[in-house]
Amino acid sequence: MTRIKYTSTDVALMARMMRAEAVGEGKQGMLYVGNVIVNRGVADCLDFRDVRTIRQVIFQVQGGNYSFEAVQKGNVFYQRARSVEKRLAKKNLEFWRQHPAKYSLWYFNPDGPCPPTWYGQPFAGQYKNHCYYEPAAGTCASVY
Repeated sequence: MTRIKYTSTDVALMARMMRAEAVGEGKQGMLYVGNVIVNRGVADCLDFRDVRTIRQVIFQVQGGNYSFEAVQKGNVFYQRARSVEKRLAKKNLEFWRQHPAKYSLWYFNPDGPCPPTWYGQPFAGQYKNHCYYEPAAGTCASVY
């Protein structure tokens, strides 16, 4: 059972983003980023009402900037997807979800400790350098 419809192009695109955002955090860290990507595609709420495909999630613009910094900064994101990341992306697309990113729609890498909220959304947990945030209770049933 897949969580969101996808093509082989989507798998490669998602794999590139997972690598660009979290290669330094290993396979587990990349899987967490993949959770957020898929969650945004299925979340029919908040900032994600108009994104339904992996491509729309990756290239979403909010506040004049791409939602994912790697799209703008590019270096790793614009390299060809490797088979290891493609396997991880497919795993996310098919079934894999795990805390702290299981229901998360946001993550970032702060200069210091993870704040208890980020843009008003509660802290779900941390993995290595990334802090994960899920929607406040009652605001996004579709992600759960």
